[in-house]
Amino acid sequence: MTPPSGPRGRVLFVGAGPGAADLLTFRAARAIAAADVVVWAASLVHPDVLEHARDGAEIVDSARLPMEGVLPYYERAAAEGLTVARIHSGDPALWGALQEQLDRCKELGLETEVVPGVSSFSAVAAAVERELTIPEVAQSVVLTRLGGGKTPMPPGEEVREFARHGTTMALFLSAARSGQLQEELLEGGYPADTPCVVAYQATWPDELIVRCTLGELAETVKEHKLWKHTLVLVGPALAAGGTRSHLYHPGHFHGHRRAEPSARRRLREARRP
Repeated sequence: MTPPSGPRGRVLFVGAGPGAADLLTFRAARAIAAADVVVWAASLVHPDVLEHARDGAEIVDSARLPMEGVLPYYERAAAEGLTVARIHSGDPALWGALQEQLDRCKELGLETEVVPGVSSFSAVAAAVERELTIPEVAQSVVLTRLGGGKTPMPPGEEVREFARHGTTMALFLSAARSGQLQEELLEGGYPADTPCVVAYQATWPDELIVRCTLGELAETVKEHKLWKHTLVLVGPALAAGGTRSHLYHPGHFHGHRRAEPSARRRLREARRP
């Protein structure tokens, strides 16, 4: 389609967060309020986010629509100069089929903007009140999913390979094959007593969050009949404590704070091998 020469339409890709409508950012709420057409998936996004839509906005449930069912709204936006808010669960950058939509919008000559959202892994960490990057325990977080699903995994991105790092992992879209997930995490090197958090519908009214060990992961998931809308966190940081960040140590200095000399000496001694 040749981009129109009239008023230029735009598509706002809005991260709705994990569920609770009050976890929308101010920018997300403004984007929804500005839209002539609001496209959302009732199967993934809490209906309360629609309270931000203006009166008279066209509301489209995309839960049963393939991409080809959503594209006509983008084409209308290009032809009529409309603003479309495409609401994504969580953050659009993660498993949101975002790039293919941005590519199509570019072909149509549409302006685009992406509004980030709170990811479910952040919401679950907050719910269990755990830092995922504990000093001297875990300083990285791996966001991934189990291979063998609807979308093939690129070579080298197997769960067992990521597990070899022994750091914190957030596993999306994997609960339906909890036995395979547990097996790959163990094969990667996590001990069976590694702490796990299993979260269903985080921040929704029917939220369920369960703690277990890796050795109990598959049994726990099956016991609660969890197979979708479920996130798994795994790693030693989920139970670790007693360490201290050097950033807030009195011996650390930066552009706004001087180090205390005696604390600085102790910190240097602690860093020596």
